[in-house]
Amino acid sequence: MNTQIKLVPLTHNNINYIGIYCPKNKYWETELIKMGAKWNKSKEFLFLQNTAENLKHLFDFFKGKAWIDIKDLKVSETASKKLIEIEFPLEYELLLKRKRYSTNTIKTYCSLFKSFLIFYATKKPEDITEAEIRSYQDYLVNKKKVAVSTQNQHINAIKFYYEKVLGGERKYYEIDRPRKEKKLPKVLSEKEVLDLLNVTTNIKHKSILATLYSSGVRIGELLNLRIADISFDESLIFVRGGKGNKDRTTILSDSIAIVLKQYLNQYHPKYWLFEGITHKQYSAGSIRQLLKRAAKNAGILQNVTPHMLRHSFATHLLEQGVDIRYIQTLLGHSSPKTTAIYAFVSDKSLRKIKSPLDNYLESLNQSDKGNKK
Repeated sequence: MNTQIKLVPLTHNNINYIGIYCPKNKYWETELIKMGAKWNKSKEFLFLQNTAENLKHLFDFFKGKAWIDIKDLKVSETASKKLIEIEFPLEYELLLKRKRYSTNTIKTYCSLFKSFLIFYATKKPEDITEAEIRSYQDYLVNKKKVAVSTQNQHINAIKFYYEKVLGGERKYYEIDRPRKEKKLPKVLSEKEVLDLLNVTTNIKHKSILATLYSSGVRIGELLNLRIADISFDESLIFVRGGKGNKDRTTILSDSIAIVLKQYLNQYHPKYWLFEGITHKQYSAGSIRQLLKRAAKNAGILQNVTPHMLRHSFATHLLEQGVDIRYIQTLLGHSSPKTTAIYAFVSDKSLRKIKSPLDNYLESLNQSDKGNKK
């Protein structure tokens, strides 16, 4: 199915229309006119009023006959899902679950792969070519302006289908990966972290932020913590099913243990360490909101995210002289190279380094003093 139909936005007398560019086909033209489409003056294309109903009619009519290019229409993904019936392969999600991917990864992969299928709505996924996959990447980079990490997630979601679900050959070169951005993680100072906690008066909110920072857990790992995962006697937190579906242990701060006990006595969660009003897991969105509010109240100008607290935890440990191998274990990093980046972030470590010019001048001064004696 190589035939392409291009839909473009048009406006005339403040009314929005859809311009329909398609190959000459008398049957198609007749059916489109029956829908209410009209020719433009030069008969180069047909146009139809831009409504959700008309757009659905177009998709229904061309399904299985042609690929519809809707990029220029700027149809939102939410609207697209309502207009287009996507046959999402059931085996895709089932295989992710059988391979024990984390809940967040399953949700992300399915969402991104659905976006890919919507982009090629009139084609079966097994009929999409490598050239079209590259075109989709061009769309993500040039039109949607997605971040490098997001682009990589899209690639992983697509590769999982063709390599794991369909059992195709691994495609290292055909699906090009972007060059990774070499950005240093953003961190808060120890004073800024303390200011965040001091302005947070709600004991539950304080417990959430304090646990994120003092243990270095990711936001998803925090939300999955159960009450039973906190060992007050051993001063440990058990992180189950972290990134890469790996379990690990991290530290429970003595001062935070006091705050957590106060929170547990006041809120009485049933199963999860942090629960909503109906005793379901607390949401990531709520945590981001309360952190944003706390940062504003603390007078912190930069955009503070939950992951910045994890970065700050690692950086501050490194500044205290903790061996990087221990920090790697606490963070759950597979490679020490990932943890080593915090050595580049630490201002204290940098301040300890002397310029070779200073060392040379000091040696000259000492030499001069020695000569004078």
